[in-house]
Order: sequence, then C-alpha cells, then structure tokens
Amino acid sequence: MSGVAIVGAAESDLGVTGLSILGLQTQAVTRALDDAGLTLADVDGIATTGVSRFSATQLADYFGIVPTWTDSTFAGGSAFEMFVARAAQAIEAGQCEVVVISFASNQRSARSRRLGGVHDAWVPEAQFEEPYDVLYPLSYYAMAARAYLHRYGGTREQLAEIAVAAREWALLNPKAFRYGKGPLSVADVVGSTMISSPLTAADCCLVTDGGGAVVLTSAERARDLRQKPVHVLGYGERTTNTSFTAVDDLTRPGAIGSGADAFGRAGITPADVDVLEVYDSFTITAALSVEALGFCGPGEVLDYIADGRIRPGGALPLNTNGGGLSYCHPGQYGVLLLVEAVRQLRGECGDRQVPGAEVAVAHGTGGILSTHATVVLGVDR
Repeated sequence: MSGVAIVGAAESDLGVTGLSILGLQTQAVTRALDDAGLTLADVDGIATTGVSRFSATQLADYFGIVPTWTDSTFAGGSAFEMFVARAAQAIEAGQCEVVVISFASNQRSARSRRLGGVHDAWVPEAQFEEPYDVLYPLSYYAMAARAYLHRYGGTREQLAEIAVAAREWALLNPKAFRYGKGPLSVADVVGSTMISSPLTAADCCLVTDGGGAVVLTSAERARDLRQKPVHVLGYGERTTNTSFTAVDDLTRPGAIGSGADAFGRAGITPADVDVLEVYDSFTITAALSVEALGFCGPGEVLDYIADGRIRPGGALPLNTNGGGLSYCHPGQYGVLLLVEAVRQLRGECGDRQVPGAEVAVAHGTGGILSTHATVVLGVDR
C-alpha cells in the first residue's frame, strides 16, 4: 500500500453540454472536492491535460491556485493512470498534500473531433503511413484487430461481445449516453456501418463532451475526510511506440508490462480483482487489455469473455459504467476509469454495483497502443 488514497471522485456534465473546456473542468474539480469534503483552498497539486499548451498552468491560474507540484504529461488516454503514480510519489515525498487529477473536453459540442492523418511531415513514420491516408487512430486499431483475428482464429462476432456487454452495463447507469437506448446484439454490432475493417461503427467509442476528476491525499489525512478512502495499492506503465511502423507484434501490447508491475507492487494476481475498468476506445482495445493484464492466456480472450463473463452478474465485471462504448468518451477517457473504480469500491453504483467489491483495476491506453498505465485500488476489509 502506497500510503496514498483517493478521497474524492466526480464527473462533469456529459453528452452534448454546450459548455467550454474550463467550464466542464470546473464542474469536475469542484464536484470531486465537494465529494471529499475539501475546497480549492486545500489543493496544492494539479495534474491535467487537454486544456491548453500549458494545461496545468492554465488550470491553476483559472482556479487561483499556486501549486507546489504539477503534471501535464500528454500521453493520451493513459495519462490519468500515470498521474496517479506521479501524485502518489509526490505526496509520499512531501512535495504536496492534496492533488486533483482532472480532464474535460467539449469535443462534441465544439465539433472538434476529426479522423485523418496526424503525422508532421518531418517525423520518420510519415513517409510510410501518410501515403495510405489512414484514419487516426481507428485504422491502426483495426490493423491490430485484423492481426489478432488472423493469428488466433477468432471472429468479429466474438469481438462484438465487448460492445454488447458495455451496453448492458450502460442500461444500468442513468448517466450513460446510451442509457435507455435499448440492448445491443451481436448482429447489431457486426451489421453496423463498416468504418475500417474489421471494425464497424458499433466497435468504436462514442464522441461526447464530458470529464471527471479524482482527489488524492495521504492515507493519514484521508481518515478524517468525508468518504471511505480508496487506497492506491500499485501502479505500472509502459510507453512502446509512436507509430505501427516498427511494432513487432500488434497483439502483445505494453499492458503486459504495466499490469505485471502494478499487480506486483500491489501483491495481487488477476484472481484477486473484483472490478476491471479498461480503456475501450474500440472493442479490440478492451479485448487486448484484458488478455495482456493476465486474466487469460495469449489468444484466449475472445473465448474467455464469452457466455456473459464480463456482463452484469458475470465473473469479471468489466467497464461497469458502460465504458467509452456506451457511457461517455470525451477524447481522453482515462480519468473516468478511475472515477468508476472508486465508486464501485465505495459501493455507490446502485443497480450496477458489484457486490462486495474490494479490489479494482483501472487501465488506460493512449495513442495507437502507444502508452499503457495500470492502477490497482483497494479498500480496507
């Protein structure tokens, strides 16, 4: 146990909000602090990204805070799990006492999301990838999916189970973007519009506004605050590639290493995990993560998730808020993995609550299977 705990967690408004990024950040941060029984005056550490060129500086100035520690590492969807590790280390070192990790985006209201090439002309991979006019990041994940299905003989129907299960969880979550939209079938997923083979529209995450925040402090201070402390038990990360040009094996992501480190620090195995929250930018992202984190062997995940294992009531509750596929995806989803993990461990999730949850794992993925970060959280028995 790190001696650091998450003591507050909250979302901003979600969906199509019409709000600015700073407006959504303000909602997320102030709601998380209120959840913890703290105020902006207590905050001396900020970790955020996606606000501006100098994100942590921008947010500190906007809130009128002069922090003793900040981090604005841009690593895509895994940044927030990385921030947990950095914040825990900073708190333990005495560099700060109360850290807010936050993110928000108004990408749907602002219509800022685009698919297309992102390489600068001068980077080495541009000459190999830009001529093919790939959809970024979709086509890269589609290549990973194609490689996995080719190597291990799985089917698109098996992969669709990720989206089907996510929708079932979303139907239990009134805040989910797809709440009330009805169940999703395998045929619905496979039969939706093909975007980049083998991934269809239903294999792809939502495009929404939204954001979230979590608050961390020392375990000692956490005992006197409003909520049950959720302890940071372990963490790990890997940064593996900026492109697919030189990736030897698209089916073996860096989550293998980040998960092993996080589980090792926490002193647990996959069998000890009650709730698993993984980045699901696409169905293949979640499938590869479950496998890489050690819940099954290489090539086994599509069989492993069959028969309702990851659905409500299944043996491995996965993405219990509905995930990026059916709950919310504001561009960088990783902070909301932490929010849901905390709520599950505090027993606050109503109809979707996993009974007796004591250990949760949040795993973020960024870029094109480029960055990978795993956090193990737990509550006192």
